[in-house]
Amino acid sequence: MPELQEIKRTLSRIEKLEREVNLKQLQINSLLAITQAINENVSSDGLFNMYNSFLRWEIGIRKMALFFKETGKWECMTWLGIPDTLLDCDLELELSKFRTTKGLENSEHPLIREFDLVIPVLHKDEPIAYTFIGGFAEDDDVYNKVQFVTTITNVIAVAIENKRLFKQQLRQEVLNREVEVAAEIQRTLVPARLPSGKNYQLSSIYKPHFAVGGDYYDVVEFPDGQIVFCIADITGKGVPAALLMANFQANFHALVARRPSMEDMVHELNAAVWRVTQGDKFITLFLAKYDIATRTLQYVNAGHAQPLLLMNGEITLLKSGCTSLGWLPELPFLEIGGLCLTGEALIFMYTDGLTDVRNEAGEDFGEDKLTAFLQQHSDLNAKDMNTRLLAHVETFRERAPFPDDITVLTCKVF
Repeated sequence: MPELQEIKRTLSRIEKLEREVNLKQLQINSLLAITQAINENVSSDGLFNMYNSFLRWEIGIRKMALFFKETGKWECMTWLGIPDTLLDCDLELELSKFRTTKGLENSEHPLIREFDLVIPVLHKDEPIAYTFIGGFAEDDDVYNKVQFVTTITNVIAVAIENKRLFKQQLRQEVLNREVEVAAEIQRTLVPARLPSGKNYQLSSIYKPHFAVGGDYYDVVEFPDGQIVFCIADITGKGVPAALLMANFQANFHALVARRPSMEDMVHELNAAVWRVTQGDKFITLFLAKYDIATRTLQYVNAGHAQPLLLMNGEITLLKSGCTSLGWLPELPFLEIGGLCLTGEALIFMYTDGLTDVRNEAGEDFGEDKLTAFLQQHSDLNAKDMNTRLLAHVETFRERAPFPDDITVLTCKVF
């Protein structure tokens, strides 16, 4: 009889070993199938369906819920053996507690207490997926099942995360290309060459903070000796600012070609900006018209950084004007500035990115340092002054970054 009992024990061990071998073979086949599906770029939904099927039919898992973070919140991507109504429960706070595989016997959460175990998947110490499993039978080889579920969950989670990162990279590449195109278009909106003559000089500095900036300047010369020039700063940055700039440039050129009065031109520009932005964005603008024959300057400052006029050893701030354009459907007030330029004069226009430059000690370049520089170098021609100014600002800021777009338009008249 002892021999018979030993034979039974041996047969029992053989049967157990066969079950383990069969389970291992199923696991290997499942992993091979998953790997092949990943290599064939099966969709995320397809991978979730395979995951559900393997756990249900080949591993014998009775309860499961797999969570991934989608659009900023954790969502259940596939599940089995639990009521659908429980999936609406908020798990955000609960999931943050799980950093390692953990039993759930003490959980009071209505969804989590349906399961026996949680398996988190981490990538660079950040969770990218959680799978909950439960419903084990007394004769289940829980250890081996958990090991396989852990393995296949990691494979699925990493594959899905790679898909997400790849899509994100593609989107970023498309966005980068769109920004490049916007930057190329924007470069065509500002003059490639500024007009000049024996009675005046014009020179510019144009340094967008990012690839696409929100600053704009323009100059239009007429055969009768009048020059219209402007500098503007558009709220916001990037592609939206570039689009608004393109719209503004088109309206500016259309209006200048008609040669309306300064008052009419500003009112029409304000209406054009309002139609596009409805007050959501606005534009600060300095617009001027200079008549070479009479040496008269007309201007409007629409909420812009006040240009400096250096003439006869004195500095005048050009501040007459109105509110920013596009802020209101109609301008509440408008004052046209007018001056007669006697002798040699310098009109220095800029956006506030220039005076906002800081050095490493946190000190602003500011209007006082700008004024002092202009007074010290007022004998230079327009181009040399801008070159010297840019070098001066670079030295001042040391290694501190530029905080904003920098645009300068310098006009010197004789």
